[in-house]
Amino acid sequence: SADVLKALGVNIEAPVATVEKSLQTVGIGFLFAPLMHGAMKHAIGPRREVGIRTLFNVLGPLTNPAGAKCQLTGVYSKALVEPVANVLMRLGSERVFVVHGYDGLDEITVTGGTEVAMLKDGKIKTFTIAPSDFGMEVRHADDIKGSDAEGNAKITRDILSGTERGAKRDITVLNASAAICAGGLAETIGKAVPMAREAIDSGAAMEKLEKMIEVCK
Repeated sequence: SADVLKALGVNIEAPVATVEKSLQTVGIGFLFAPLMHGAMKHAIGPRREVGIRTLFNVLGPLTNPAGAKCQLTGVYSKALVEPVANVLMRLGSERVFVVHGYDGLDEITVTGGTEVAMLKDGKIKTFTIAPSDFGMEVRHADDIKGSDAEGNAKITRDILSGTERGAKRDITVLNASAAICAGGLAETIGKAVPMAREAIDSGAAMEKLEKMIEVCK
């Protein structure tokens, strides 16, 4: 979340030119919706005030201010997985993973199965994945429980530094693998798993974070 990135030291309010520089020189960047999105920024305040899920929770991933053609996005309901993939295809996306963990997470989970809709080559395929598909243990919900922004920032650094080797690393690796696959760098999530692990173990992922922090000051 934006709060966690801020706690990590990322300037989440960096101007477009700075984020563009980060993308070009580092390979990653963060676009803060309230600042970058002309329409959605007006809905963020009221959405928080309502305090319940509304149409805007679905619209967020569908209105990417960067116009990304490849993406990994999570939804809060299994019923939305395939419809959101279909909408993204109609909006011009080329390679997409839409996911929903059966434990309710809007991401790939390690506590059980995850519903996945994959858009590739103009076709959508829906399937289920589980931790065992990738040689990982099924974990308990408490094993991946987060904290506040500062606590989650520490968890992030522990994962990227190699200190955290358990469930939190596994869930990070799986979601990173899906993103790698969505980006076209691997044909399947399974083939991307070693790439995600290597990015962490080699220190490359941590280096990316530190460089983004520096560029976006």
